Amino acid sequence: MEIVKDWWVDFFQSEVTHEEWWRRKKDLCKERGVEISRIQGNGHIFQELRYDRGSTFQYNLHVSYLMKQGEYFYREEQVVPFQFRISSDQKIEHLPLDRKLENTGENKILPSDGERDLEEHRFSYDRLAAVKYAERWWNSYNPAFRTFTVDCTNYISQCLYAGGAPMRGAPDRGNGWWYQNDNWSFSWAVAHSLRWYLSGSTKGLKGKEMESAEELIPGDVICYDFEGDDKWNHTTIVVAKDAYGMPLVNAHTDNSRNRYWSYEDSTAWTPNINYKFFRIGE
Repeated sequence: MEIVKDWWVDFFQSEVTHEEWWRRKKDLCKERGVEISRIQGNGHIFQELRYDRGSTFQYNLHVSYLMKQGEYFYREEQVVPFQFRISSDQKIEHLPLDRKLENTGENKILPSDGERDLEEHRFSYDRLAAVKYAERWWNSYNPAFRTFTVDCTNYISQCLYAGGAPMRGAPDRGNGWWYQNDNWSFSWAVAHSLRWYLSGSTKGLKGKEMESAEELIPGDVICYDFEGDDKWNHTTIVVAKDAYGMPLVNAHTDNSRNRYWSYEDSTAWTPNINYKFFRIGE
């Protein structure tokens, strides 16, 4: 659709924006000393509705930013769903699709140390393997696992498993961390549950809470509470560091690669956001 392409060209070239996420992204780049050297994008329509008074299209925008930070270049990518509606009188409505955050509930899923949990207290975490998996599947879905509408924590769990994290607790969904025979623990697929599992686990997969994002290294995990209400609704994995040693992360929902860890360019971001920084494998 040329009209959508033209809309985005005008959007990225304009010096004035009413979109908060884009304003925050530009402000964040300025704070970080980052120049967006090039922007490329393409779209894929996944739903189209035509009616007498106009048409509505839902599509995924895959946008790629070439980022320059001093002498350091890297490519950041995101895939974001949008809805574009045009009426018969050419009035346009163009909005990001609202993906519901996880219904986290109030339960803090903690690991059980019952007799059936026979794993060693420590495991050898292969950070490189976890990051390679995160890179391989950042914008696609491994058919060996179920794909969820809100897929962020399922994706992170797969990355951790690829890095050698041992499963335990099956078949009790409220116990341990596991995926087995198209069934899974809450901690495998729910951001709130994984956050509390990492804090509470004393053997196998566990997380050591760090004070700041800067302390994290590739293979570590960040949990996000966007509203600051102690309901954790997103998870990412660190895959690289920028020129100043700050984490760049991969994620699903929305699919992202080499995104700056703070998520200030997300439509879900609020000033009340809280983070948890986890060192994995220690």
